Amino acid sequence: MRYVKWTFLAIIALLLFSFFHYTLPQRDIARVVGTENRRIDFGENSFFWASPDVGNAVDKNRDVFFIQTFRSNGKPMVYRNEDTGWGWPPYFKLDGSNLQTEAQNMISSADNPRWVAITHYGWRNEFMSIFPNAISMRPVEGPDVKVFPWFNVIFFIVLAGVLLLLWRMWAQFRERTIDPTLESIGDTFDEVDARADGLWARFKAWLASWTGKSGR
Repeated sequence: MRYVKWTFLAIIALLLFSFFHYTLPQRDIARVVGTENRRIDFGENSFFWASPDVGNAVDKNRDVFFIQTFRSNGKPMVYRNEDTGWGWPPYFKLDGSNLQTEAQNMISSADNPRWVAITHYGWRNEFMSIFPNAISMRPVEGPDVKVFPWFNVIFFIVLAGVLLLLWRMWAQFRERTIDPTLESIGDTFDEVDARADGLWARFKAWLASWTGKSGR
């Protein structure tokens, strides 16, 4: 049972880590080398694409903006540029067209690079054709710039505070309500058991009295 318990907890931890890693914002330092508008037919990986842009009809295929970059480590990275609207994740992104224009304006060459910090969420998986979704970008001084993840740090601090508050509320509720109720139920069972023992003892005594009479 111990292995089952730890396996279950490990699976829960892995699912939570994957959820937060996919959903929370990340930042890459990159150089924009191109943009395009591509027609996408959605299939089994449709879960990893955003809903249609606000005002557009729902369909099995649609045009999607893409931003092509080279990251500061020299590796290529392609981002999709989709509006999230009022859906999940709650970035409320409605300016995908403006972001595409900014990306086109930031295109540079390797000889004269212009570096930008691209905020995005999601993963890049070449096998499943999954692309991270760019949320915003801003110019930075160079490829070695470090951007501290303030939002993620504050988010986890607030989340820890909320979980601690909920745990304290549950502990107080259990101490004031559940534990006394369980103790009362236990006392009731003890009383019933004691009465049953007393009745059984009386019944045995009554049988013994009749046995004694019949022996005479």
